[in-house]
Amino acid sequence: MPCVRTLLYLLAALGACGAVAFLGYCVYFDQKRRDDPELKRRLRDKRRAEQQKKAKEQGVQTGESLKNEKLQEFFLQEMQMGELWLSRGEPRMGVEHLSNAILVCGQPQKLLQVFKQTLPPMVFDMLMRKLPLVCQKITLVYLPQFEAEMNEQECLEDDPE
Repeated sequence: MPCVRTLLYLLAALGACGAVAFLGYCVYFDQKRRDDPELKRRLRDKRRAEQQKKAKEQGVQTGESLKNEKLQEFFLQEMQMGELWLSRGEPRMGVEHLSNAILVCGQPQKLLQVFKQTLPPMVFDMLMRKLPLVCQKITLVYLPQFEAEMNEQECLEDDPE
């Protein structure tokens, strides 16, 4: 019996030494991994890739589609405001908003053809004279604001925390 008992103690001691060695191995490589300067960058890239994958799966809009959505909202808002001012009998304000809508429209030539057919000739002439002036104004005023919004939103999306 003493031989069996000694054998059991020996096996228990070997098992304990093996467990301690394994834990030491885990701690050593975990510390080595955490000290790696590229770890945070890789984790951030991995999280961003996972978020983009989830966004695509769920149909959530990203980057370019957000820009397009903002432009569409602006276009629709300007069209509605232009129609509203024209219906109130204020062609100058209506022309101002319609010209803004033309500038952000994806197909301005087709929109101008529609306006030529639907607007009174006097209002259409005002619109054609107003377009170059509004083009300068929108480039100087609206575009930097729109880009600033998009940059701010992209910064928020890039933040992993």
